[in-house]
Amino acid sequence: MKSYYVYILASQRNGTLYTGITNDLIKRIEEHKNNYIDGFIKKYKVHLLVYYEQCDEIESAIIREKQLKRWNRK
Repeated sequence: MKSYYVYILASQRNGTLYTGITNDLIKRIEEHKNNYIDGFIKKYKVHLLVYYEQCDEIESAIIREKQLKRWNRK
């Protein structure tokens, strides 16, 4: 069975946040930290993993990501 991960990255303490989904958390974090992908992550230097959770189904991961994106920063 495949696992999916919902994760939150930060640029620094109380900094910019990024929420995403992946099926290979270690590889994805490495891609972020090494700026392999142009865009938001690279522009705002969002490289610090601050939270993640595992889901068994992609649909669950997508729903959870949407919930997290609606959260208030506090």
